[in-house]
Amino acid sequence: MLKEENPFESKSGSVKLGSPMFYIPFFIVCLVAAMIIVKGGLVAGMGLIVLPFLFFYLNLLFRKPVVGIFTVAILGYLILGVLRYAEVPMIGTSIDSILVLTLLALFFQNFHKGMDWSPAKKDVTLLAAIWLGYGVLSAANPEIRNYSVWLSSLRTVSAYMLFVIVVTLLLINTNKRFYTFLYIWGIFSILATLKGMYQVFFGVDAWEKAWLDSGAYTTHLIFGKLRVFSFMSDAGQFGANQAYTGVVFLILSVGQKDTFKRIFFLIVGLLGIYGMFISGTRGAISVPLAGFVLYFILKKNKAVMISGFIFLAVVFVFFKYTTIGQDNQQIRRMRTAFDPNDASLQTRLANQRTLSVYLSTRPFGGGLGHAGKKVKKILPNTVLANIATDSWYVMIWAEQGVVGLVLHLIILFYIIIKASYLIMYRIRDPILKNNMSALAAGMLGIMVASYGNAVLGQVPTSIMIYVSMALMLDPMRFEPDVKIPELPAVLTEAGGK
Repeated sequence: MLKEENPFESKSGSVKLGSPMFYIPFFIVCLVAAMIIVKGGLVAGMGLIVLPFLFFYLNLLFRKPVVGIFTVAILGYLILGVLRYAEVPMIGTSIDSILVLTLLALFFQNFHKGMDWSPAKKDVTLLAAIWLGYGVLSAANPEIRNYSVWLSSLRTVSAYMLFVIVVTLLLINTNKRFYTFLYIWGIFSILATLKGMYQVFFGVDAWEKAWLDSGAYTTHLIFGKLRVFSFMSDAGQFGANQAYTGVVFLILSVGQKDTFKRIFFLIVGLLGIYGMFISGTRGAISVPLAGFVLYFILKKNKAVMISGFIFLAVVFVFFKYTTIGQDNQQIRRMRTAFDPNDASLQTRLANQRTLSVYLSTRPFGGGLGHAGKKVKKILPNTVLANIATDSWYVMIWAEQGVVGLVLHLIILFYIIIKASYLIMYRIRDPILKNNMSALAAGMLGIMVASYGNAVLGQVPTSIMIYVSMALMLDPMRFEPDVKIPELPAVLTEAGGK
């Protein structure tokens, strides 16, 4: 028989603080922490501070795996900006780590009943897998000189697409989660524009100035005027991403019944367009032009289409054929995007002519990750490292050849065409139709803008694009009774008619 403990004889509360056994573990922990800080310095000390939060986050992630895809969206905005302020160990692979941990969390959460992969068994997943497979096979390209460079580019150019799509299909399966993703996107877009406004009105901070002085000033200080980059990798990414966000959220605001959502999305959209202008990124103007064209077509409303095209025509004429607002530096720079004789455009065309000669005997390209200034320090004497590849498509062409470029374009156009078909002919709910139209319009805008800047495959834009791909090609999760025929059936039906 167990002896009952007398509550009056047991020690509890502050009485335990008088025991040496309480302080021994405390001093051991302090001693170990001190030794780590002495050996590792400030970074190690910060790591110790972050450790409890990391344990809390991992616990949350493994209980609610959807936190993983939200974290990836946040990291997409912050990861490159953080590197201006501190060399954070392993931050370059943080997105990879979160994606893998999210899949592990899903696996353990479904360990006893078995993992249900059916939500991810979609055509968009197959396309992403084919694109990753082509990237993996490119390791056999004899032009590759450095496999660490190849592997690094494989992650960002190919692997992220597949992993983000799979995780999205498995986890963003309710309207609540979809809108949570939009709120996160919107909040960080607002912060990005506010940071850009601070740079316009108050200038850059010491760390940003050091980044500019290290060489970035050549592309970010034009005639003494700053091209705003906020906390993103560069002004090109900031401008294109804010234009993309502006298009998506302005369209989202149109179709919302809830007042809060409508106002929030409208604010995000307007600030996004403002961010595009202050970035000084000329090619970003193509995002709203192309995006809204698709949106007007998807509406299938003649009055909306006519008024929309008239508005876009007015914008085009304003930039192309007038000098109104020429004293404004942002407008003046945007206007050069409509000049076919612009020196920057002519330089790009000259680079493309040089590449066409070099790649004429290399149908699989010069090696994944081996083109452009990003590898000039590692491979300074190679041809591709000394030719600028400002365009996303030119980069794909240079690194993966005409075969890779054609494959990539087929994938992108398949997704945008099928998404448009589903929006126009299969989705019945007006709010869902508008939401998917916003994502499709934004994606087409980025596809067009990627001819001038390498934005499609860079974070945060790439993360938003990949999530959008998954959502647009699987709308039945938000409208259960939607009927989506297989593409061969659609083609057969059309042929029969």
